[in-house]
Amino acid sequence: MNKSIQPDILGKPAEEQEQQDRYRAPALDKGLDILELLADQPEGLTRGEIVKALDRGPSEIYRMLERLVARQYVLRSLAGDRYSLSLKMFDLAHRYPPNHRLVTQALPVMDRYVKEAEQSCHLGVYDRGNVQIVAQVNSPAASSMTVRPGTRVNLLDTGSGQVLLACESEERRRQMLAEHVALDGEVQIPPDELEHMLEAVRATGYRQRESMQYFGVIDISCPILGPHGHALAVLTTPYIRRIDRHAIPSLDRARELMLQAARDLSLLTNA
Repeated sequence: MNKSIQPDILGKPAEEQEQQDRYRAPALDKGLDILELLADQPEGLTRGEIVKALDRGPSEIYRMLERLVARQYVLRSLAGDRYSLSLKMFDLAHRYPPNHRLVTQALPVMDRYVKEAEQSCHLGVYDRGNVQIVAQVNSPAASSMTVRPGTRVNLLDTGSGQVLLACESEERRRQMLAEHVALDGEVQIPPDELEHMLEAVRATGYRQRESMQYFGVIDISCPILGPHGHALAVLTTPYIRRIDRHAIPSLDRARELMLQAARDLSLLTNA
């Protein structure tokens, strides 16, 4: 046995070791082994690769994978040959898990969106009273609007911030507002007007309006929802209309594509 892996087991009296063995849960161990293995594999693994890595029987791995997929801890690729972690682990770790997992899963969906919509988009999460941008994908066009990853944007006067606020409980929203500190350039919004904006987001499931920071930009923001309906993150596209002869998808089409991207990353289920 490798001391660096299980130092707590070594050197224990035989009675204590027997007691620990008595309370083992092999099925749980198998599930946790799979989750821990996939956590280090951003591209996922095939079932055969999982069987080989864990040195277990194919049938027991198959049964456990099916349960993990059914419970949304693991995602099966569209081709059905690879398995990777879903965002449910992100959700269970509450609001501040590593952003790498979220970004890894979101980037392919964002890439698809920008190619179809011909607009850029960025991904934001709530962070200490404002919104932290954790990923950005540029439009394939020669020029587009970019929000650099790592940028902090205002909670109150941006589509990203308002969607995050709208998708929280009243208690959690009060906490977020209490933590908020205005960043440079923030537009002051009266509480009644802000609440009206948030009600509109809850009614439609997204936020679309002219940017409060830049002329000629219409922000479309859609929540990535956890199992209980709160927003794990938010996708935003700063839609820019072209006036030359190149035809791009309409604003309505860009919104449809953005809503679909957010649904693809959300964890809501009717099961």
